[in-house]
Amino acid sequence: MSAKLNLEFYSGTDHYSDGDIEDELLEIIKSGQDIEKVLVNDNRWPILYHLSPIRQNIINWYPFKANTTCLEIGGGCGAITGALCDGLYKVKVVELSKRRSTINYERNKHRDNLEIFVGNLNDIKFDDKFDYITLNGVLEYAGSFTNTDEPYKDFLKNVKKFLKPNGKLIVAIENRYGLKYFAGAKEDHTAKEFDSITGYTGNKNVRTFGKKELEVLLNESGYPVQEFYYPHPDYKMPMEIYSQHWLPTTQSLLSKAPNFDNERYELFNESEGFRGIIENGQYEFFANSFLVVCGE
Repeated sequence: MSAKLNLEFYSGTDHYSDGDIEDELLEIIKSGQDIEKVLVNDNRWPILYHLSPIRQNIINWYPFKANTTCLEIGGGCGAITGALCDGLYKVKVVELSKRRSTINYERNKHRDNLEIFVGNLNDIKFDDKFDYITLNGVLEYAGSFTNTDEPYKDFLKNVKKFLKPNGKLIVAIENRYGLKYFAGAKEDHTAKEFDSITGYTGNKNVRTFGKKELEVLLNESGYPVQEFYYPHPDYKMPMEIYSQHWLPTTQSLLSKAPNFDNERYELFNESEGFRGIIENGQYEFFANSFLVVCGE
């Protein structure tokens, strides 16, 4: 047995892409190159972002219940798919891009508990509902692929239809008020300084949220029970994950958040900034990213 790549619901068109780098990624995987050596010798951001094992830190610690299933929405090139397969009985992935899905399949084709669907979530029919659903860097783009007056809320409501009654939604997303943005890092999606802080003026395609905003959005979308975690320096390359029950102290070494794909200003020392924020009990407002496990 091996993983399955399901093209039944593929429209025939990939609607987004990182460009030719994805062909390089596919060749790296198919040729069996040593990923560690690739990462040492190639410092391009897409190579690091898609292939670094650090990406799995966002989920590989989570205590999934035995014999449970997961739907990964927006699996991309498979950065966390393998970690999900390691922790769960069965994993199904939905991804709009055939090329990215093929990369994911080649990375994980040895896994017999994995099926990757290429297509739009709204078009795919599943036999059963899921114990867990993951949105790893997906929610912020709901404005791009959900054509309603309230795309973020409506997307989350739609996702809920695929969850079992006691199921959990796991959301990883940037904090629009993350300290790194005040310190000069460019906004992760638009590459503009202070863009999230000032509300993404003129941009309806992407949106991140502050903690209170995210709590309200999840609650109004049908996920009132929420557990917040705080990946540092962010959810993409997390080296530490704090929680609402175990927050960093003034002795914690909270390093500067790098902008791997863009040059950035360094307006102040982020580690020193976090120290004062922690002393004043405001870490949860200024954390760079959120990881939320939520349900009914």
